Amino acid sequence: QVQLVESGGGSVQTGGSLRLSCAASGYTYSNGCMGWFRQAAGKEREGVATILTGGGVIRYRDAVKGRFTISLDKATNTLVLQMDSLKPEDTAMYYCAAHQSPRGTLCGPVEAYNFWGQGTQVTVSS
Repeated sequence: QVQLVESGGGSVQTGGSLRLSCAASGYTYSNGCMGWFRQAAGKEREGVATILTGGGVIRYRDAVKGRFTISLDKATNTLVLQMDSLKPEDTAMYYCAAHQSPRGTLCGPVEAYNFWGQGTQVTVSS
């Protein structure tokens, strides 16, 4: 059974940094997708960054490009999201998610992910 446990959220001021970690267990990395998603109050859940675990293809949503970095350490089964130059609009609950059904190099939308962590809150104040 796949289990994902996030940590590292918190409160920072604009321009600050946070590092989110997702400890994964029971997941097969040979061919799947893992990613970070976020959901702000009153808004739909959206993808932030995803990684194709078998080939390392990485994608970011435009709003975080150049500020966020996703990485996967298969030795420790940890997915990391380094967030720099944080903005108030980054405030949200952040979730780690995974699935094992990529379409070629595409990880697909939020609905494609069937394993989810419990989330960790990120709050950025101005």
